[in-house]
Amino acid sequence: MASIIIHKASSEDLETIQNLGIQTFSETFAKDNSEEAMKKYLEKSFATEKVKSELNNPESLFYIAWEEDNPVGYLKVNSGKAQTELQDETSLEIERIYVKKSHHGKKVGQLLYDKALETAQQLSKSYLWLGVWEENLRALKFYKKNGFVEFDQHIFRLGDEEQTDVMMKKMLD
Repeated sequence: MASIIIHKASSEDLETIQNLGIQTFSETFAKDNSEEAMKKYLEKSFATEKVKSELNNPESLFYIAWEEDNPVGYLKVNSGKAQTELQDETSLEIERIYVKKSHHGKKVGQLLYDKALETAQQLSKSYLWLGVWEENLRALKFYKKNGFVEFDQHIFRLGDEEQTDVMMKKMLD
C-alpha cells in the first residue's frame, strides 16, 4: 500500500467530498437501513449547496486522506456555532471520519483521527466530542481505543427513521 497523505480540503474539493461522503456512508450504513431512508439522507447531506456552504464555513474544517491520486477517506471537524450540538467554544466536534471500505484496517481512520486531535490542540480546545450510531460497533471500539468515553445519547435522523447515537468525548491535556 502506498503511503497515505492528509491534505486540508478547499472549495475545489467539493466533488471529492461529495463522492467520498456518498460512497463511504453507503458502504457503512446501507445494509442496515432502508433504501428510501438512505436516498433521502444522502441527497440532503451531500447536496452541492450544503457541502459548498460547509466547506466555506471558517468553523468547519475538512481533511482528505489520499493514497497517491486516490481519495480514500475524509475528516470533518467543527468548532463554535458549526457544531451540530453542544456548541461549546472549548470543544471540537468530530462530525465525520469516513473511510472507504477498501481501506478499512489500514490505519486511514487513525491518521484522520490524529489530524482531528492535532487540530483540537492547535485551536487550544479542552476536549473532542462526537456522536456515533449505537450499532456501529467498529466505530465505538475505535473511539474507546482512542480514549473516548460515553457521556450522553442523542437522536440521529436518517430519512424518517430515528436512530440513537452514543455521544462520546475525550478530554485533552
